[in-house]
Amino acid sequence: MIGPATGLVASLTTSLVTALPAGPVNRLRQVPERWRRADVTVRDLPLGLLFLTTLLLPSFHGTQIGTVPSRPFDALAVLTVALESLPLALRRRWPAGCLALVSLGFALDQIRGYHSFANAALPIALLSAGAHLTRHRRVAALLFSLAYVPFAVALHRLRVGEPTSEFVTFYLAMALAWGIGSWLRATRVADAERRLRIAEDTRTAERTRIARELHDVVTHHVTAMVVQAEAARYLTASPERLDRSLTAVTDTGRRAITDLRHLLDLLNPDHGVPQGGEARTPPVGRLLTLVEQTRRAGQPVEFTEEGTPAESTGSAELVAYRVVQEALTNALKHAHGSRTSVLVRHARKEITVEVGTDGDGSGPRPGTPGGSGRGLAGLRERVDVLGGDFTAAARPAGGFVVRARIPAGNPS
Repeated sequence: MIGPATGLVASLTTSLVTALPAGPVNRLRQVPERWRRADVTVRDLPLGLLFLTTLLLPSFHGTQIGTVPSRPFDALAVLTVALESLPLALRRRWPAGCLALVSLGFALDQIRGYHSFANAALPIALLSAGAHLTRHRRVAALLFSLAYVPFAVALHRLRVGEPTSEFVTFYLAMALAWGIGSWLRATRVADAERRLRIAEDTRTAERTRIARELHDVVTHHVTAMVVQAEAARYLTASPERLDRSLTAVTDTGRRAITDLRHLLDLLNPDHGVPQGGEARTPPVGRLLTLVEQTRRAGQPVEFTEEGTPAESTGSAELVAYRVVQEALTNALKHAHGSRTSVLVRHARKEITVEVGTDGDGSGPRPGTPGGSGRGLAGLRERVDVLGGDFTAAARPAGGFVVRARIPAGNPS
């Protein structure tokens, strides 16, 4: 009968909750959240009230130091229990004051012989002070220790012959409560520092990633536009070639705007939400478009692509695209008009990229922006993260070559 009865009760409870208006049900669900948002004093007050209820249980004794005879509760006992109990509401808001008031109540409790259960609040106050006191911690511990000496002497005189070891044992127990609180505080501080460090590292990594994307997109497109615009200045006598050059500048500007919009999506997910599942990162299957854009800027480029791309390349395809993009940008800057070759080889587990130019790399072409060195350094970091190899060096016979081996797919 237990099973059917339980099911019946559950069914009735569900029906009752369903029958209640939506407003009261929502308010009931908000109670835990409102309680978590309440001030710590309000949340700690029930603990103090719980200890205060021991006034209703005078026969329920707590800690007793020494052999002071117990006495029945009187008016002073009410004040004593209140001193031991109610300050617990301040244990996180004002831990030093809480410890002082609870210690005073504990001393009265022991000297008067009430021995109420409320004196168990002292280790809680000590633990809270050790965990939440932020300033003058050593001073508070020293004052508590100094105050314990006359307290122990007073108890000892009330009952001559009481062994000293009992007072020492109790002091060590209270010191343990303080030590546990200090350990909790140290753990909390270390955890907060760790979370802060992780947040800082995450922000730094994200800013670095966005800076790399901005460098790759802006530098390449702007360099191509500057080169094409410079060439257009000398084509005024040939309207058709001038029109083609200006069209190339316009197309390059449009591609720059598209890529920048993708970066804005990374910075602000609500800006330009992609439609139809479009990727937020720039499409990486545009190597031919990239090569054609460089050719229109006046750079002769030979492009060769071997093999079939793997079904799952992870970030390798994007990194390979960025390697080609940066190498062609540097060729436009430092070896404009020199023959440049691009080789992209797809294997089952890696992508190999090699971009070489016959230019001497003596310096940027007049009118083009100079390099900052961030591009190659950023590419090396990208490839290293994926566990690949990256080199960029001058050829013995002249020119410059960039090589990258990029592992494809998710590492096993």
